[in-house]
Amino acid sequence: MSKRERVLAALRGDAVDRSPVSFWWHDFLREWSADGLAAAMVESVHAYDFDYLKVNPRATYYAEAWGCRYRRSNDPARQPEPESWVVHDTAGLASVRPVDGTGGPFAEQLQALRVVRSALGDDLPCVQTVFSPLSVVARLANDRDPVRRWMSEAPDALHAALAAVTETLAAYSRASLDVGADGVFFATTEWATRDACTPEQYATFGRRYDLRVLEAVRGAPMNVLHVCRPNNMVEELLDYPVAAVNWAVHAPQNRSLAEVQSKTDKAVVGGVDERHALLQGSPDDVRAQVREALRATGGRRFLLAAGCAISPQTPPENIRAAVAAVREHDGSR
Repeated sequence: MSKRERVLAALRGDAVDRSPVSFWWHDFLREWSADGLAAAMVESVHAYDFDYLKVNPRATYYAEAWGCRYRRSNDPARQPEPESWVVHDTAGLASVRPVDGTGGPFAEQLQALRVVRSALGDDLPCVQTVFSPLSVVARLANDRDPVRRWMSEAPDALHAALAAVTETLAAYSRASLDVGADGVFFATTEWATRDACTPEQYATFGRRYDLRVLEAVRGAPMNVLHVCRPNNMVEELLDYPVAAVNWAVHAPQNRSLAEVQSKTDKAVVGGVDERHALLQGSPDDVRAQVREALRATGGRRFLLAAGCAISPQTPPENIRAAVAAVREHDGSR
């Protein structure tokens, strides 16, 4: 099978010659330009022969589009730090307006996608990362605590800001498909967890805006929902219009691959613990997790990955062990 055939078959639940595999991480030094980000992404595919690519841009670019500013890191293992942000109070929240989803930092990311697609050709599926509107508003305030306070103290202003961000992200997501992405990797970041808010709060301030963004790319073959953090709400979001769901199965109080797979006809993505086995364990530890993931899913409706972005310091031999374990297992059936 070609990589595209393999990935699309896995998403549908059809038989595959082996499960698709990919991992993603930040390149904190090069992700500040379209060419730098694209080079890092293309190199990762070539280095490990991944079956699909989750483009992993700097997490700050959404907030940059509304005027937040960040200090770049000179350390390949450290994220950038905020210098200034735009929402400090409810008056600032009320001033949030839609911005051009194809301009500024969004234009840079669209150009990176063009370069990636040109370099890798059409056979390798790729998805662009899009944060949820609630995530972006929290970054405009540089903290989730004021956003949680505004849920009760200034809900109308919060809804207006979320609507403005949603309009922008929907336009950007459509533009990402236009330049070659096969879907979006829609990330709820720190919000769709009971440690951040209640399911009722997420339904009110998260879900309704998430669905508007995803509606803009409905029908794309590889839309993926990423539900972040421990104690998350993945079960409550399984009706989202996506082809697959990714979450950290090894994080505390999260559901297993088999538990989620039994509740949905969507593909499941994950199976490898990015914080322990991949980063701190041995190749044998990684191979054991891959084998367990394949056993739990039967290798159907399954794409091997980590539960989130992996550390840039992850040992290359552990990544290679995961890729090899998939191929050894499926090749022996």
